[in-house]
Amino acid sequence: MTLNPNLYRLTLLHRQLDEAARREAQRRGADPFRLLRLKTLKLAVKRRLAALSLRPALAR
Repeated sequence: MTLNPNLYRLTLLHRQLDEAARREAQRRGADPFRLLRLKTLKLAVKRRLAALSLRPALAR
């Protein structure tokens, strides 16, 4: 069984967005709009991952 390349890339992007949001939240004088944008992007990636994982294996 091989990992879908789209699934891998989205997982990696989700991890990167999570780390960026964590760094922004810990930064002194954090920009709330940047943090909101990062979280929104992370949620969009999470939804796309969920949609990909729900597809039947034959459609991949």
